[in-house]
Amino acid sequence: MEWVRLIIGSICIVCGLLIALIAAFGLFKFKFALNRMHAAAMTDTLGILMVLLGLIVMRGFCFDSLKLALIILFFWFASPVSSHLLAGMEVEISDRLKDNCEVEETERKGGRQ
Repeated sequence: MEWVRLIIGSICIVCGLLIALIAAFGLFKFKFALNRMHAAAMTDTLGILMVLLGLIVMRGFCFDSLKLALIILFFWFASPVSSHLLAGMEVEISDRLKDNCEVEETERKGGRQ
């Protein structure tokens, strides 16, 4: 039974590393910050999930698995929030944004919407 956990955990870890490699390729392929962030933000959450899930399966279900599950939960909340904040900053300060992206103008009432 131990070798089944090892095989399943290894498959999850390899899948997570491949997803992270695709994210790295997206970072170098795209020219603009918002495109890079989209490529990285979507794949890093899934890549981290797969790697940590593989570690949980390999370790077995114990207290260490609970810690790894809490790390997954933290990354699921922190990664989208940080990506959103960075994208908002890019929209606010970029001079070339209208030339490179389609941005809809919204009315601003005392701050960002």
